[in-house]
Amino acid sequence: MSGADAVIARALSLVSESFITATGPGGQNVNKVATAVQLRVNVYALRLSPEVFARLKTLAGSRMTAAGDVVLTARRFRTQEANRADARERLSALLREALTLPEKRARTRLNRVGKVERLAGKKIRSTIKAGRGKVQFD
Repeated sequence: MSGADAVIARALSLVSESFITATGPGGQNVNKVATAVQLRVNVYALRLSPEVFARLKTLAGSRMTAAGDVVLTARRFRTQEANRADARERLSALLREALTLPEKRARTRLNRVGKVERLAGKKIRSTIKAGRGKVQFD
C-alpha cells in the first residue's frame, strides 16, 4: 500500500456521514427520504505534511471549515448508497490530487537570435507608440 492509499484509507475510516433531504428531481420521494449525504472528515486528524495540507486547503476552498473539517455533500443520485459512494470517491480524489506533487516548471531558454528579435520587435512597438503623441503645429 502506497503512502497516498494509506492516507486515503485513514481518511475514509475517520469519516462521519449524515443524511439530509436532497433537492431536485424525485417527486414526493425527495421530501420524504433523506437521500443526500454530507460527509465530514477532520484534516488535522490525518496528520498531513504542511505542503500537502496547503495544497488540500487550496483545492478544498470553501468546502473546508475554519475548524479543519472538509465537508462534501453528494446529492447527484436518488439512493443513499449511490450518494455515499459518490461522496467517498470525491473525497479520495481530492486527497489523491493534494498528495501528488506539482511538476516543476522548466525555465525557457532564449538564444541570442531570439533575444535580438524580441528587442527589435520592442523597438518597433516603441516607435509606433511614440508617433501617437500630440501633433504640434509650429
